[in-house]
Amino acid sequence: MDFANAGHDVCAVDNYFRRIIAEETDSEALLPTPTLTERARIFEEVSGKKIDVKIGDLADPDFMNDIVKDYKPDTIVHYAEQPSAPYSMRGAKEARVTFQNNLNVTFNVIWSILEHAPDAHIIKLGTMGEYGTPNIDIEEGWIDVTHKGRTQKFLFPRAAGSLYHTTKVLDTDLLWFYVRTYNLRVTDLMQGPVYGLSSDEADLDPRLTPNFHYDDIFGTLVNRFLVQSVAGIPLTVYGQGGQTRGYLNLRDTLQCVRLAAENPAGPGELNIFNQLTETFSVNEVAAKVKAVGDQKGLNVEIKAIPNPRKELEDHYYNPQHSGLLDLGLKPNFMTDEVIADMLDRIIEHKDRIQIDRIMPRVRWS
Repeated sequence: MDFANAGHDVCAVDNYFRRIIAEETDSEALLPTPTLTERARIFEEVSGKKIDVKIGDLADPDFMNDIVKDYKPDTIVHYAEQPSAPYSMRGAKEARVTFQNNLNVTFNVIWSILEHAPDAHIIKLGTMGEYGTPNIDIEEGWIDVTHKGRTQKFLFPRAAGSLYHTTKVLDTDLLWFYVRTYNLRVTDLMQGPVYGLSSDEADLDPRLTPNFHYDDIFGTLVNRFLVQSVAGIPLTVYGQGGQTRGYLNLRDTLQCVRLAAENPAGPGELNIFNQLTETFSVNEVAAKVKAVGDQKGLNVEIKAIPNPRKELEDHYYNPQHSGLLDLGLKPNFMTDEVIADMLDRIIEHKDRIQIDRIMPRVRWS
């Protein structure tokens, strides 16, 4: 919707993979969400802008080839991956599905472009989770290493904390190989957790509100804490709560993808941007949500529970993220007003909250 509103011709492709596995795991979204076809129709009604829709599986090379051959896109934004760390750690079946889907789609994108649109620019959604939590500053994708008097630039070391994040590391390596070998043009956006329910396009009609999961498998930390506040459940801090990550508003996600498209990588170039605007620990997010929730009379409590994940709970975390700011990103920060707006929208749908979806149902060990 954002690209269409800016005057671009857009084809959106999906196979409802996340919806299917969300239903399989009893993890459906809180807010009613139209199908992609319905969303495009509603958006055209309220904006006059048309979006083409194709339903099919991009892990199928024939389907991917047909799409790229027919449309000859100048840009492909690749979001077609299983996006949940807990789902990828749920068991052998879920691990296999995550691995096969994520790597196959990336591989198919690469070869479809090589064969049918060699000048196209790939924008791939990476994740800050690829880096893990190293005890040094996280550079923006690359690091200069001096060893025994010689220096070379390398991809910054990755140490992912789940199979999902590991597939994203493999994506980066796969794309870097084809950039070096076939002069592909790629931008890899290392995105932190996204929050927010508002964008210029989504605000045109309540039916265009973004997907909002609050469960333990597909829901982000911010979403879970917001819903727990409204449901009267103590905010579940995993372990010590010192786990620190880089966050950004949904509006900034849209800015970042547009900026990447408008400033494409050149042939044989892999651009990497760390996509975040602020860093918070779990405890800091809990405190922010509690402060706003209490102002609304929700009497929010915070409770530490055993951590279901294998991760450091107290660590150094300082990611560099100047690249997108230099391109013109204008951040929207996690203010009390932003949190209050999300709480108000959730309160409207309080009756749809399923409490048994919130507590952790997946353990790493």
